[in-house]
Parts: sequence; structure tokens; C-alpha cells
Amino acid sequence: MTRERRTTDRDTDTGTGTACGAAGRPDGEDPGHLPGTMLPRNALTLLPWLLLGMGAVSNIVQGKTPNPWVGAMGLLVFNSLYVTLVFRAFHQRAREASVTRWCLLALGLVTCALALAYGGTWLLFFPLLGLATGAVLRGRRLGQVMILVTTVAGVIAGRQEGLSAIGIAYGTFLSGMVTAALLALSGTVKELRETRQELARAAVDEERLRFSRDLHDLLGHTLSVIVVKSEAARRIAPRDMDAALEQVRDIESVGRHALTEIREAVTGYRDASLEAELDRARSALTAAGIEPSVRRSGPPLPAQTAALLGWVVREAATNVIRHSGAAGCAIELTAAAGGRARLVITDDGHGVGSAAPGSGLTGLGERLAAAGGTLRSGPAPGGGFRVTAELPVEAWGHEDGENR
Repeated sequence: MTRERRTTDRDTDTGTGTACGAAGRPDGEDPGHLPGTMLPRNALTLLPWLLLGMGAVSNIVQGKTPNPWVGAMGLLVFNSLYVTLVFRAFHQRAREASVTRWCLLALGLVTCALALAYGGTWLLFFPLLGLATGAVLRGRRLGQVMILVTTVAGVIAGRQEGLSAIGIAYGTFLSGMVTAALLALSGTVKELRETRQELARAAVDEERLRFSRDLHDLLGHTLSVIVVKSEAARRIAPRDMDAALEQVRDIESVGRHALTEIREAVTGYRDASLEAELDRARSALTAAGIEPSVRRSGPPLPAQTAALLGWVVREAATNVIRHSGAAGCAIELTAAAGGRARLVITDDGHGVGSAAPGSGLTGLGERLAAAGGTLRSGPAPGGGFRVTAELPVEAWGHEDGENR
């Protein structure tokens, strides 16, 4: 079988350059992964590189390829195997199946056969072979196979095109390794996102566990005492009413004491100091893998103002941990004597788009509005989500003074 008309060195080098770019410019950016990182989302991003074979198709159509039916069948087999491989590469079970390895071997044999038979533009199928290899293989086996594929590409291209073989070999190696690196990075980013979500869930579960444990410790002993004394009063009431009344008085005393403790515990959760809430938010964000930044300026705030803003810190920090997917969260509090206190909490996550605020922020907005303040939430400029709370410091200060 005679070879088709060979392309010039310039044509070959240009095609090889395109192949090199194929691995480095997967089509489209994945918004669910690292911002600004070009990562292949699925198999469709690897299909456009089949256009590298348009030169071979053109030669067949123009009648420049000897035995065109053989070349057309080889081209059909190559494209079928390539499409099969790139689609299987994005599913771990299919990628690791033995049939995938056999398809890759068949693709390599077809590539070598077409390159030996025709040369010229058909050599550009080697970078596509490298790309498919990088998409399918992982670990140490990838390096070994890529060295073999690159060597074979260089030898065959050198026999067909001479010094142009350097560009073909380079394009083959680079296509495979860059594709493998991008896919590995995509998998790592996905695992990191899943880990961060798991940490966020763990932080929320830990807070729930702490609350339930504190309530158990608070009420367990008290309720047991009340039950025991109630049973004692019921038993001795028919015989000694005075002793039964004494037990009832004890029950009343224990109940009042328990009620005081419950109020103190609820106050500790509902109206904890702003400093304590900032410390809790910083600890929870750090545990969830989110970098916290806390800045304060201005004089100390009245207790009521600090309590309300502490609630805002808790709710906003919880939303950041559970919903934002952020890497960082900035909390900034500014206050002016006789003016207004302003709390701004901004994360760099994916925001909420046009979704309505949750019930937590809605309830907080109503509480701040009743105190003469405001609560605004929505997408932040440049991305992320922002919660802004403002309260009049002077009004709360006068109210505290009157209460005292």
C-alpha cells in the first residue's frame, strides 16, 4: 500500500501544537470546583479534540489517500474506540474494568497501523492516543504506558517524517500527562469539597450534642428527685399529712430551683455575650475548614445590643458552615458612641442566588426591626454572601439604664 501525499513540516508542527493545546485547554470551567481552574467536567470536554483528524478526513474526501475505504474504516474504528474510552474514563468502575484496557490497547494498535500506512496528517492521532491514555490510566502505570506510547510515536513518526517526529512525540507525551494531571486535580477537589461538607455537618452535630448533653445534666437529677419525693408524698399522705406536706414543699423548692437553672441555661444559649459568640463562630468555622477573620472597632456595646448581634453572628456563621461552601469568612463589627453598631459577615462561597432567606434570618430581622435596627442579606459584590445588621447603640443604652 503506498503512502498518501505527505504534508509539509510546517503542517505537521502546527497540528502537533494544536494537540498540545488540546490537553491544556479542556473546554469550559467547572463552577462546582476551584474558581478559575480549568477542569474537565465530563467526557464531552474531550470529544472536540477529534477534530485533529479532520486532515485525514479531508485527504480521504479529496482522493489523496490510497485505498480510501480502508482509511475510512480505520478512521471509524479509531473514533469509536476513542469515544468509548473517554466516556468510560469518567466512571471509576468502568475505567478500571479490563474491557477498558483492551479498548486502549486496540486504540494503540489502530493508531500505529494508520500512521505506518499513511503518515502525514494521520500521525496526529498519536496525541489523541496520548490524551485517551491520560484519561484512562492512573498512578505509576500511567507513566510507564506514556513512555511506551511516546517512544512508539517518536519511532513511527521519525520513520515517516524525519525530524518532525520530535513534535509528534512531544505532543503525545504532553497530551497524556496534562490530561491525567487535570483529571487527578478534579478528583482531589471533589474529595476536598466532600470532606469540608462532612466537617460542617460534624460541627453542627457537635453543637446539638452539647446542647442535649447540657440539658440532660441539668434536668436528669432534678426530675429524679421530684419523682422520688412525689412517690414518698403519695405513700405517707394517708398516715401523716404533715410529713406529706413537707415532701410537697421540698418538691416545690426543687422545682423552683430547677426552673431557675433552666432559665439561666437558656439565657446562656440565647443571650450569650457577643465575645462568646465570636469565639464560638471562630472555632466552628475553623473546624469546618473555613478561615475566619474577626475585626472589631469602637467602644463596648450595651448588653442588649451585644446579645442581639451575638444571635446574628451565630445564625450567619451556621449558615456559612452548612450552605456556603466557602473557604473564608470575614466578621467585621464597628460601633460609634451614641450612634449605631454595624455587623457585617461576608463569606466567599457560592452564595444563594435569588433564593429567599431562611427562617433563621427572617426571625432575626423581625427581632432587630423591633429594636429599631435592620438586617439585610444577599449576594456580596464579587461573589459570596453577605449579612449586614445594624442597631442603634444609644437607644439600647438608655433602655438598659432605665431597667437598672
